[in-house]
Amino acid sequence: MPLAVYILGLGIFTQGTSEFMLSGLLPNLADDLDVSIPDAGLLISAFAIGMVVGAPLLAVATLKWPRRTALVALQAAFIAAHIVGALAPGYGVLFATRVISALAYAGFWGVAVATAVALVPANAKGKAVAVVASGLTLATIIGVPAGTVLSQFAGWRAAFWGVALLTLVSLACSVFAIPGGRGSAEEARTVRSELRAMARPQLWLSYAVTAFSFGAVIVTFSYLASLLTDVTGLADGWVPVLLALFGVGGLLGMVIGGRTAEAYPIRTLALGTGVLAVTSALLAVLAENTVVTVVLVFVLGMAGYVTNPILQSRVFVVAPGAPTLVGATNTSAFNVGNTLAPALGGMTINAGFGFASVAWVGAALAAAGLLGTLWAGHLQYRSRPVKGSVVAGGGSGTRQGQERTETPV
Repeated sequence: MPLAVYILGLGIFTQGTSEFMLSGLLPNLADDLDVSIPDAGLLISAFAIGMVVGAPLLAVATLKWPRRTALVALQAAFIAAHIVGALAPGYGVLFATRVISALAYAGFWGVAVATAVALVPANAKGKAVAVVASGLTLATIIGVPAGTVLSQFAGWRAAFWGVALLTLVSLACSVFAIPGGRGSAEEARTVRSELRAMARPQLWLSYAVTAFSFGAVIVTFSYLASLLTDVTGLADGWVPVLLALFGVGGLLGMVIGGRTAEAYPIRTLALGTGVLAVTSALLAVLAENTVVTVVLVFVLGMAGYVTNPILQSRVFVVAPGAPTLVGATNTSAFNVGNTLAPALGGMTINAGFGFASVAWVGAALAAAGLLGTLWAGHLQYRSRPVKGSVVAGGGSGTRQGQERTETPV
């Protein structure tokens, strides 16, 4: 795997830490800014809104730029927004910086995935995307708990300064590791050609599954610190440990999903969303039991992220003619769930159902994702070659039809 792919993963790690670190900062941040926990949780939705809007917009705006130039410029904007956020005098300014940070991060995601796919041969595209996306999982294992610990000792603003510094390191690495210039493949990219390549129903079904599946895990994760302290009864010092345990489960899920992304996408998606729905429901009911909650947090991370490599990589198989926009729109799909889910969780908390109620929201979203996956499986079954038919590429239709991997979601 080229070094540049790992550098792209580093960029996702540094910026992804910011995306999710608020889950561990919410209590301190809410107290400092004198807002409620649900209002502080809206900062997560603000970031996600910026991701939804920013991914396609920044992909179009930078489509004709050399990819290294785009990656460096977007990271510089992200750093600037975090410096302003660390100095923010109140909630409104911080809210605005979260949106701006997300715009830059969304653009980086789209360009980074497209760059990784372009740097490797066809049979390694899924692995390359998994490496880049693993930066986000490492952010939940290392970055988010570290940010939580840092905020407990030095305040939440210190976590913002830390992210800005780490992203500066990533920017410097990008300058030296990402190939510069503009290749022939980049010269052929236009908005019109990529939009034409995206006119495929199964691609948009995949986006819907992405939104539901990721929303299912992020709604619980967003309020996990509050759930652990207020419902389970754990001390504040245990929160970073449980967040890291969630991340370890997520990393294991990413490894499993990365190995099955090419051959069994729908089966893996169905298993992941099904386990996620059951785990979320159990957490809603059993959150007061410490031992059970610890186990469920680990399983939640694993089930929530086992689908990630499939959802990230298969869209490039479905629409290979749109390497930039298809990935950028997939980023938007992830963040549709990331936007709506915390808001829905905040509504249940404000309605008086308690912090454990967010897990019921997660269970419902996961069930919707499972239904979408089963529908994709139905479409796959209908589109399989008839026994004895000739499959494009020559050879025996019977043999090739039986040995083909699953149709992408």
